[in-house]
Order: sequence, then structure tokens, then C-alpha cells
Amino acid sequence: MKKIFNLFDLKQKVNYSTEILSGLTVALALVPEAVAFAMIANLSPLIGLYAAFVMGLVTSILGGRPGMISGATGAVATVIAALALDKGAEYVFATVILAGIIQVIAGVFRLGKFMRLVPQPVIFGFVNGLAIIIFKAQLGQFKADSGEWLTGTPLMLNLGLVLLTMFIIWGLPKLTKVFPSSLAAILAIFGLVSVLGIDTKTVGDIASIDGGFPPFHIPDVPFNLEMLKLIFPYALVVAGVGLIESLLTLNIVDEITQTRGRGNKEAVAQGTANILSGMFSGMGGCAMIGQSLINISSGARARLSGITASVMLLMFIMFGSGIIEMVPMAALTGVMIMVSIGTFEWASLKTFRRMPTSDVIVMVVVVITVLMFDLAVAVLIGVIIAALVFAWDNAKRIRARKHVDENGIKHYEIYGPLFFGSVSVFNEKFDVKNDPEEVIIDFAESRVVDMSAIEALNKLTERYQKEGKVIHLKHLSEDCRKLLNNAEKLIDVNVMEDPTYKVVVDKV
Repeated sequence: MKKIFNLFDLKQKVNYSTEILSGLTVALALVPEAVAFAMIANLSPLIGLYAAFVMGLVTSILGGRPGMISGATGAVATVIAALALDKGAEYVFATVILAGIIQVIAGVFRLGKFMRLVPQPVIFGFVNGLAIIIFKAQLGQFKADSGEWLTGTPLMLNLGLVLLTMFIIWGLPKLTKVFPSSLAAILAIFGLVSVLGIDTKTVGDIASIDGGFPPFHIPDVPFNLEMLKLIFPYALVVAGVGLIESLLTLNIVDEITQTRGRGNKEAVAQGTANILSGMFSGMGGCAMIGQSLINISSGARARLSGITASVMLLMFIMFGSGIIEMVPMAALTGVMIMVSIGTFEWASLKTFRRMPTSDVIVMVVVVITVLMFDLAVAVLIGVIIAALVFAWDNAKRIRARKHVDENGIKHYEIYGPLFFGSVSVFNEKFDVKNDPEEVIIDFAESRVVDMSAIEALNKLTERYQKEGKVIHLKHLSEDCRKLLNNAEKLIDVNVMEDPTYKVVVDKV
């Protein structure tokens, strides 16, 4: 029973009113997002809403980051759109289930730790690009059904309601934080439009959200190798995109709340949620940074807010569709614009002159890639560029201090890691022809990292042997020796044991 209490954060102090009101705000913001993403994926609006309910509920209960909100997302929608158009919803459900299985496996094998490899410039680029995407998505509310921009009175009316919403969200916390400002803004605009009879676009103008409880069923697809070959590439991308977005969102929420979530637990939760989403007629999804920031900025810190948001969303679908469809889109647009403003890392612009040029380039490239492609591709490209820059910088840092002792033995004291990027510079440090009969290469402040380094030592050894000279390796750490022992057929050098030398090796 204790485990169940802990699961719902009953062990920690929870502000129930804040959690419930925040969850209600998030539920209202989830409706247009889920509908829009379902349409992007060429699916029924209810499929997006069902995904938002299942994903939000399961990850709120099982996830590694209390307060984080999951649901149907644009990144997943763009991946499955072609499949949905070609094969239909049932293949999408099967794909989502397979993606969930992949995510559970990733969590079980603790692959979430690889998010540590994402450098800060990539996170800045990811967040800033996402903020721009959120903002651009709201511009559609300033267009007529024909696709043309609003003009005249309709434009000024819509713009005024949006600005009023933003003003309430900005100003109310300065007066009181008892009531979530986003929810207050939505209710205020809803009341104003209803009382004055203002003719403006509502949620119901986008699509009907009237429906029942998500129907459970096994996807109606042929269970054979051909079907698996078809959906596996989509499932792999959905799983990867979902994990990247979810774990990056987790990191961002960690920074805001000054707490630490559990990435591997979140990966298992995301996978479980996707499996159940596919079985309950949902399009799947992942963590949503916009809704997560609405929740966190409203003061929510526990699982109750996410559970409330999911349950309220289901209530909207089953019983309250008539009321929710009357909510003005201008109010939700204002909320999301404030989210985009809060999401953007404005501090990153101030550090342009202080950051290394390579970091600035990485951040800008990630932003551009986010806008042109998608979030997952942007993160991968950013990590690759950052890794290449890191390798290049370290390749230039290898040094060798040289001296000849009283016995006529020449010592090369190596500084910096020996790996594929630094091999060329490393080879230039040695004067094989003019060196004495015996040479010691001291790795006390260096490290043999990879096969390229081993091959470099092998070739260096051969050069000294051809000259009839002896070469020793000194002060190799335990892991370096193990690497050399594994490659003993490739390299034959004398390793000098030094019992006083110890290296702390990372066992993680």
C-alpha cells in the first residue's frame, strides 16, 4: 500500500488546489493541440484526443518526472502522417504499439543516460526552435477559413482578445498566485465573449470533440513479416523522436524546478503509454514542452496535476464537449503565445559574445534544423556537430615534453588524449631516426582511447624496431592496458609497470 501512496506523491506535501486547477488549465490547452496534431497525421480528431488522455494519464502515474505533461505531439504526427494516409489508422495503432515496446526496452537497458551527451548549446537551440514553432503555430488563428489573413474588425477583435489574455497571464501573478493565471485568462475571455456576444472562432469551429470512452481493441492488421517490415521503420523513428523530446523536456523541467527526474523510468513510462495508446485507439505521442511549462508555471509539482488534466480531458470528450467547443480560440492562442515567450531562452542571446564560436554555430544550426525538419533530427545533428568540434579541439591539444636522462634514455611525456583525432599530431612529436637506442613514452597525463590510437602505437613501434631501437610505454592506466592487451596481436611493446601509479576509472 505504501508504494501506491508514493506513486501518487501522497508522501510529499501536495497543494491539491493548485494541482487540480493547473490540471484543468492544461486540459483546456490540450484540446486544440490534440485536434490539430491528429489532423496533421491525417487522422480523426478523436484519435488525437484519445492519445492525449492515455499518454497523459499513464506517464503522470508511472513517469520519472512529476509535473511533466505528455500527449499527442506534432513530431510524432509528422512521422506517421504518410503511413496513415497510405494504410489507415489501424496501421498507425500497430506502429505506436511497436514504438512503445522499443521505448520500454530502451528504458530497461538504461539508455536514458545517453541524454547526458546532449550539450547545452543543443538544448538552447532545441528550446528556442521549439518556442518559434509554438509561436508560428498560433498565427493560423489570425487567418480566415479560406486561408487568407484576417483584416479590419475581425483582425482587431481577435488580436485584442489575444492581447487581453496575455495581459491577464502576465499581470495576475503580480497580484495573487492563488489561482493559475492561464486558467483565469481563459475563463475571463470565455465570459467576456459570452456576455457581449462577440463573434469569434471557437474550439468547435475546428472540430467536434464529442465522443465516448476510448475503445479498446487489438489493431486490425495482418500479423506477418510483411506488416512488420512496413511499420518497423516508422516505429523506430517514433520511438526515437518520442524519447528525445521527452528526455529533453524532462531536463528542462529539472532546470526550472531545481529537482532531478529519472530518465530511464520516464522512457519505460513513455513506452507503456504508447503501447496502451495504440490499444485504446490513440495516435501515440510523447512529452509536450508547451503544456509542461503551463503546468509548471501554474505551480504544479506533483503527479496529481497530470492525472487531473487527463481525466478532465476525458470528461470534456464524454460529457462536456458542448461547453468546451464554445471556448474562444483567442484565449488558447494567448496562452500558447505566452508559453512560447516563456520557452525561449532569452539568456542565450546575451551569451553570444561570451560563448565559443563553435557553440553559437551549433545553437543556430539546431534552431534552423528544428524549423526546417523536426526536433529529433535537430538534436541528432546538433550532437554530431558538437562531438566533431570537441574531437577537433582535443586533437589539437595533445603535447609531448621531451628530455634525455642521465642513462641516455629519451623520455616523451604525453599530455592529452590519444584518439583518432589526435593521431596525426601525435606522430609528429617523435624523432625516430635521431632518438637514442632506448625510448620511454610516458602516458601519466594521457590516455590511449581507441583502435586508432593502438594502430598509431603499432606503427610507431615498427618505426623504432626498424631502426633497432627499444620503446617502452609507461604509466598506462588499467583501462588503457586492457585495451592494449585486447590488441596484443596488433601491437608488441614493453609496458613498464609502476606500482605507485593508480588511475581512477569510471565504472559507469
